[in-house]
Amino acid sequence: MLNENHALILDFPDLKLDIVQLNHDDPTFKSDLQKYHQLDYDIRQLEILGSPIDDENMHSLKFQRMELKDRLHQQLVQHHEVNGTK
Repeated sequence: MLNENHALILDFPDLKLDIVQLNHDDPTFKSDLQKYHQLDYDIRQLEILGSPIDDENMHSLKFQRMELKDRLHQQLVQHHEVNGTK
């Protein structure tokens, strides 16, 4: 779906407290989360503008977002399991 917001807190509401805690306590997670949100924003802006880049570059951006989201999700799940965040 075009221009869909993929913010982690929207996609993983059950991990909201983990997102907040890791964002506060883990500088690497915080940096990756900022990169993820910026990339998601950039992709949505390109979609609003009718994708003024070629398909290969758009695919590359979306792939980067997916890889980063997967890495962040793995950290969140691990944190959730270890800390039992509700």
